[in-house]
Amino acid sequence: MSRLDSFIRRLEAQRLCLDWAVSSLDAPGAVLELGLGNGRTYDHLRERIAGGRPIYAFDRHLAAHPACVPPAETLCLGELRETLPAFAAKRVPVALAHADLGSGDAAATAALAAWLGPMLARVVGDGGLVLSDQPLDAPQLRRVEPPAGVPADRYFVYRRG
Repeated sequence: MSRLDSFIRRLEAQRLCLDWAVSSLDAPGAVLELGLGNGRTYDHLRERIAGGRPIYAFDRHLAAHPACVPPAETLCLGELRETLPAFAAKRVPVALAHADLGSGDAAATAALAAWLGPMLARVVGDGGLVLSDQPLDAPQLRRVEPPAGVPADRYFVYRRG
């Protein structure tokens, strides 16, 4: 499969998972976008989420399209291993976390995913959802089937509790 086809397949799976998660949200709380990047998924979530749920976006530095820059009060810039624990200390209820943090460095991506699973288990409330481009492992996160049309192991879906 070409890299272009793989990229398209990943984005299609991502959109299916995001849309399914938004329609499945029954837990109260905010939404986390881990890996703001150019802001495409943030913009998609912002368009789809009703009811005034805040969307907190995390990234090392701001590189989003100008139309996709979150408000300053919900933008968390810096190293995720510092910004996410600082956010967790605020005890903001979280209903959905979306992590798109994979990189070309397999070892670094695996190390980040190993840290992220337990961290998200602390941050996301009971019944909340976690979507990730990487497999996560934490006893409190139960893997669930992704929506129809998402190939196995293309995107990972978890429910807290």
